[in-house]
Amino acid sequence: MIELSQVAVRRDGRLLFSGVNLQLHQGQTIGLAGNNGTGKSTLFATLLGEHGTDVGSVSMPKNWQIAHMAQEVHASDMTALDYVLSGDDEWYRLNDKIQNQSALSEHDIAPIYQRFDEIDGYRTPSKASQILSGLGFGEHEHTRMVREFSGGWRMRLNLARTLMHRADVLLLDEPTNHLDLDAILWLEDWLGKFSGLIIVISHDQAFMDTICTHIAHIEHGTITLYTGNYSQFIRTRAERLAQQAQAYERQQAVKAHLENFIRRFGAKATKAKQAQSRAKQLASMTDIAPVMADSEFSFAFYPPTALSSPLISLDNASIGYDKPLINKVNLQITPDTRLGVLGANGAGKSTLIKALVGDLPLLSGTHRASDNLMLGYFNQHQMDALDESATPLILLRRLAGTTSDADLRAFLGSFNFRGDKIDTPCRLFSGGEKARLTLALIVWERPNVLVLDEPTNHLDLSMRNALMLALQNFEGALILVSHDRDLVMNVCDNLMLVADGRADEFTGDMADYAEHLRQARLAKVAQNKAENKETKADTTTSVSDKPTPTKEEIRKKNAENRQKTAPLRKEIEKLEKELDKLTSELGEIEHALSDQSLYDDDNKDKLLNLFAKQSEWQKQVADIEENLLLKMDELETLENALS
Repeated sequence: MIELSQVAVRRDGRLLFSGVNLQLHQGQTIGLAGNNGTGKSTLFATLLGEHGTDVGSVSMPKNWQIAHMAQEVHASDMTALDYVLSGDDEWYRLNDKIQNQSALSEHDIAPIYQRFDEIDGYRTPSKASQILSGLGFGEHEHTRMVREFSGGWRMRLNLARTLMHRADVLLLDEPTNHLDLDAILWLEDWLGKFSGLIIVISHDQAFMDTICTHIAHIEHGTITLYTGNYSQFIRTRAERLAQQAQAYERQQAVKAHLENFIRRFGAKATKAKQAQSRAKQLASMTDIAPVMADSEFSFAFYPPTALSSPLISLDNASIGYDKPLINKVNLQITPDTRLGVLGANGAGKSTLIKALVGDLPLLSGTHRASDNLMLGYFNQHQMDALDESATPLILLRRLAGTTSDADLRAFLGSFNFRGDKIDTPCRLFSGGEKARLTLALIVWERPNVLVLDEPTNHLDLSMRNALMLALQNFEGALILVSHDRDLVMNVCDNLMLVADGRADEFTGDMADYAEHLRQARLAKVAQNKAENKETKADTTTSVSDKPTPTKEEIRKKNAENRQKTAPLRKEIEKLEKELDKLTSELGEIEHALSDQSLYDDDNKDKLLNLFAKQSEWQKQVADIEENLLLKMDELETLENALS
């Protein structure tokens, strides 16, 4: 258990939070929520011992190990596989000694091999390869040097290295930022099997909903721990704020009544005692804070000045650079188009977008754009192309002509560029601030076609929600590439899948696409197993060359196999019992929820409690079912290997 007791922390002289009392346990996955600058990263630094507390203490078991996902990866001549393996410190040390036995005495060798076997060291390279593959690295990339990868892929290597750590606590800071949806789904599955404590900072609500059991919300200088995932936190917090607002209004009414009595009768001798009594009552009141809205953003896209149909069209287009990456693309963008573009990294999503907006000439086929086209195009390059020496006000002034400074400042304020920020050069901005500014400049130009390529990579949750609401009300065409499932589900009417050299309509929803990716991953694993079996069959002695085993040898081998598979069978039996118990309890809850009297106002607390239990147990059932399937597959694999 990690315990924070009366903790107060300052950074650069500013108090971030105080009076914090928390107990964090193994098995929990805690999402850190709060606006930028509230202290999420500083809390990580405090847990790591890199930033001290001003008041209070942080304690945890001495033998606990913490794995922290760093935000930078330096160029290295290590291979990707070796870099990831170095995350398991103990394995790396033991393996180095085994590889250099000449420096060891005979007395040292046996304990090293014993410990190597205890930590399952012979299978550790296989585990590292599985993590790399899960995060999107092809097998041929496992032997590439770290320095050969781009910044985004190095961040994936950093995440893989963190996951390899033999840790009790995982601290993950924006782990999904550089991942496509396939890798995010794999990561969700992997974290679901981790038995230690996970604390994660993420702006991906769907990811937080899937993995989190609790949310620690930093707000107004304190940290509140909520049970449930992010969506449950939003609901619970909204109810608490509504109650707080009502309590605040009631208290203000009582205060106004007391103050009015004191003012009217304080000077009258006959009422002096009552006035003094009310003055004491007023002084002894504990003030209830008013509810403060914490969203920093509120903006909308202006209506386009002109619309025509189609705005952009691709006819029988062949798209690529030296050779086609996508063939036979037929696509019409009309004012009603709201299209989400799906596909794995490298499949050609961004290449398709570049061809659509006219940045990449077609290899063959036809590209047409309307004379009325007003394109708003957001991608990483647009952010990088911002004039580093210019301020937000200067950049907007270049587009705005004679619009008054007051109007420009009000507009930039809706994107949270206020005070000194409005006159700060872009070179001093974070990635999130540059993304917001790029969006602001696009909004100002009143586009009739919005093409957004991963617009949320650097945005926090409040800005993502503001963008989602603005896009829902946008009156032009929208083409979106994003791994943010909530954003795609809430703003897109149609989906297109880029895969295997084609760009075709995807007829399902995002849940169907997630299942499509899972099935594709399972098929790939099965194919690799089949190929490995074929390789093994080619290199082993044929059955006809082996002597026929006796009945006693067969009996002895079967007994040995049962002993080897017994632990897995016990785990499966235990999971099946847990599943039966939870399924029965869920049935009781569903029966209780069928009682109509439960929905009366007097039973609100009981109803909410039942809903919370139902949600929690449904998640547990899903986790157990998935774990059960994995264990059964593991047992089948082991039995096949032993046969």
